[in-house]
Amino acid sequence: MFSGHWVLLRIKLNSMKKSINSTLLAGLVFLIAACGDKKEQQQAPPPPTPVTAVKATKGNATYYDEYPATVTALVEVEIQPQVAGNITGIFFQDGQPVRKGQKLYTIDAQQYRATYDQAVANLNVQKANLNRAEKDANRYNTLAQQDAIARQVVDNATATLEAARMQVAAAEANIRQVATNLKYTTIYAPLDGTIGISQVRLGAAVAPGSTPLNTISSDNPIAADVQSDEAQIQRFMQLQSKANVVRDSTLTLVLPDGTRYPYPGTVRIVDRAVDPQTGTLRVRIAFPNPNKQLKVGLNGNIRVKNSTPEPQLLIPYQAVTEQMSEYFVFVVGDSSKVTQKKLTLGARINDKVVVKAGLKEGEMVVTEGTQKIREGARVKVNSPTKE
Repeated sequence: MFSGHWVLLRIKLNSMKKSINSTLLAGLVFLIAACGDKKEQQQAPPPPTPVTAVKATKGNATYYDEYPATVTALVEVEIQPQVAGNITGIFFQDGQPVRKGQKLYTIDAQQYRATYDQAVANLNVQKANLNRAEKDANRYNTLAQQDAIARQVVDNATATLEAARMQVAAAEANIRQVATNLKYTTIYAPLDGTIGISQVRLGAAVAPGSTPLNTISSDNPIAADVQSDEAQIQRFMQLQSKANVVRDSTLTLVLPDGTRYPYPGTVRIVDRAVDPQTGTLRVRIAFPNPNKQLKVGLNGNIRVKNSTPEPQLLIPYQAVTEQMSEYFVFVVGDSSKVTQKKLTLGARINDKVVVKAGLKEGEMVVTEGTQKIREGARVKVNSPTKE
């Protein structure tokens, strides 16, 4: 009896085991199929990203390059004392225009005038001695012709005459020196221009080699200095030799408030040598300054009109992205894949920008959708939206 039940139980267990194995096998097959589908889904390439792109084209571009500039005087002179003494007079107002030859300062002249008077008196004494020596020499020479005097006396008289003449010459030279010192006690303006704030006041003691009394700078015309890199030297040299540069506003000055100075400039000086440390060359540009609007030390920007006759490569400025002060664009290449290229940019002209290096004419640059793509991404190029 028990053996029959045991046989029946074994049959049921075997049946249950087969059923479990079938269920596990079916689940395993389903899991493998699901993983395979998921793997196939992961390996499927993403769809191309829609972007807008345009061709880089060349066109005529009129634009200005800007250079930081500092206004400076074409001529500037420091007023230095040539003699020692105390300031006894100041004959101008600080910061006002002065004319060449205008009296500016006086230095106490009493001692120099006394020295001059003494030198004049000494000259008169030497002239009197010369007159006496001439008379003696003439008289002795007359007696010598009559053999009425010793030859030695005549020679001594001639030597005394020559010494008297030399003493007169020395006295005259001394007068010229003390007269010059006396003249230097009055200081005059060496040029037309604007004088600065006086560095001394009445009664101050001054001497040669001390701090300058003041500075005078010419103010019409006036200049602005810029630093040009080596690549632009020839450009400025051509502008310097251009006769009618004033008439076409090639060089203009932008003031600190952003307004344009009304008078165009001309290249006056191109410095003799390039600074080896900075690789730049100083260029001085002169401007008319009839209203004294420009002051020495004023900062601004010199705008130089582009004079290159060849067409320039232009792209929309919105295509450019900036990273760490460098500029890049995405270019659509083969198989509709994008590549990021680094550019060297020129002037911006309205909604476009000049490309100096890094891009070729005809290449497609992405203008819209750059934030959704990366290097090597596939894109679908749409036509630009017409406004």
